[in-house]
Amino acid sequence: MDQTSVTVGPDHGPDNSYCGSRPWTRQQLLWVQTMDQTSVTVGPDHGPDISYCGSRPWTRHQLLWVQTMDQTSVTVGPDHGPDISYCGPSSFVPFQTTPTTFGDLRAANGHSAQRRRVTSGPPPSGLQDWLHTFQAWSGPERLLALDELIDSCESNQVKHMMQVIEPQFQRDFISLLPKELALYVLTFLEPRDLMHAAQTCSYWRILAEDNLLWREKCREEGIEEPLVVKRRKTLKPGFLHSPWKSAYVQQHRIESNWRTGDITSPKVLKGHDDHVITCLQFCGDLIVSGSDDNTLKVWSALTGKCLRTLVGHTGGVWSSQMSGNIVISGSTDRTLKVWDAESGECVHTLYGHTSTVRCIHLHDKQVVSGSRDATLRLWDVDSGECLHVLTGHVAAVRCVQYDGRRVVSGGYDFMVKVWDPETETCLHTLQGHTNRVYSLQFDGAYVVSGSLDTSIRVWDVVTGGCVHTLTGHQSLTSGMELKNNILVSGNADSTVRVWDIRTGQWEWIRDLVALQSGGSGGVVWRIRASNTRLVAAVGSRNGTEETKLVVLDFDLTDTHK
Repeated sequence: MDQTSVTVGPDHGPDNSYCGSRPWTRQQLLWVQTMDQTSVTVGPDHGPDISYCGSRPWTRHQLLWVQTMDQTSVTVGPDHGPDISYCGPSSFVPFQTTPTTFGDLRAANGHSAQRRRVTSGPPPSGLQDWLHTFQAWSGPERLLALDELIDSCESNQVKHMMQVIEPQFQRDFISLLPKELALYVLTFLEPRDLMHAAQTCSYWRILAEDNLLWREKCREEGIEEPLVVKRRKTLKPGFLHSPWKSAYVQQHRIESNWRTGDITSPKVLKGHDDHVITCLQFCGDLIVSGSDDNTLKVWSALTGKCLRTLVGHTGGVWSSQMSGNIVISGSTDRTLKVWDAESGECVHTLYGHTSTVRCIHLHDKQVVSGSRDATLRLWDVDSGECLHVLTGHVAAVRCVQYDGRRVVSGGYDFMVKVWDPETETCLHTLQGHTNRVYSLQFDGAYVVSGSLDTSIRVWDVVTGGCVHTLTGHQSLTSGMELKNNILVSGNADSTVRVWDIRTGQWEWIRDLVALQSGGSGGVVWRIRASNTRLVAAVGSRNGTEETKLVVLDFDLTDTHK
């Protein structure tokens, strides 16, 4: 043979040879087209024309079974198809193929074969003969031999094999994918896992900061607004920190502060002297407290200063609601009053109840009031008109909730009732408490009721069934806040506790407020909470605890300040 001669041998069909002046390359030899079952052609566009026709059919597998003997020789062996051989000078042009052995794979990955050698001494005698014997076996024979070999190995030897093999098959598939596909893969990660993934490398860090990706994660968590933060050091020019990710991180920190974070020194607001704070509202940066001293006070949650005092009731104020600058109060003088919190002016006085207005709840432009006369009334805030009257309780109505569709009320008759205000009918009577019901929360799906029997009950509003009974407080639960299945309860045992109503178990418990006079007269009368703050009205009737408002802030970031 010479560098321009290729022969298909006679053992597998008629001699068919080509001689020409142009050298072959390895890539040209492997550019094979199967014309039919018994015909093979190396096309003229890719190298010298060569074809074979014979009586024995070819297979694609046989055609591509190639062994590289050295840099200038390529052979298709007779065991796998007709003989085709090429020999030429060192000018033979190699090309990159898929690695066929593990050594090839290591070399392709840029790893030196010496890196895996053990240093236990010189190689054993006969090693090369053993390797040649192994290489002479067929594929199935090699697999069988490997199975037997692994079974004969000790655990440290198998571990050594794993340490050598596993790294060669590890791939940073995220970096290999187009950016759009990589981001799509990352959408399946939970936010916490996504933040861990960002620590893998700089490219993952850039991908994991994608603003649209974090916008979707925030929406899944109920976060509706991005957070604009101060400019920070960037990884590279053009890199931007995601405002949506910042919003998620801030929310996560706030939740952690609620659960386990350090509590900063609370703001203490004093102004009702030694009177009882009977009701409490919190909206934005304004706090409104009502007292049996016949007044309401408007406070700044930021500074702790009393901004104004609302005067007009002729009896103690026992209930209140707030929306924006509108404050509504109910009193022992049997009226409701609508106030402008900015000016302190009384806009309306609503008449109709025949006894103390003990509870009210505002939704949009309508307010529901409950009274010691055992009735509930639905009012229009703008006109002051009474729209509906709900009757069915046999004792004072102590607490009420309204979501614009259903009214839920609790009373001294130990009952919780669910109403349709438009038809003025009672849909469910929830029975289970063994004493007066003092507080309620309602999120449209669940009703949570707190009672003098020391228990808190969770009810399904559709079926009327009791889902969970939460026990642990030692006295009546006089105030509660419910959001996203997390319940904060204030109790006359001088504690504030946090619950998960989905399980009925104490996923975690934390005494956010614990009075030093607890057990000797100190009481948490009312609580209100926002996403970032908790306001508790505390005091005592025997003088052991000073009447005051305690404000805890769980957002310690500069943006909140």
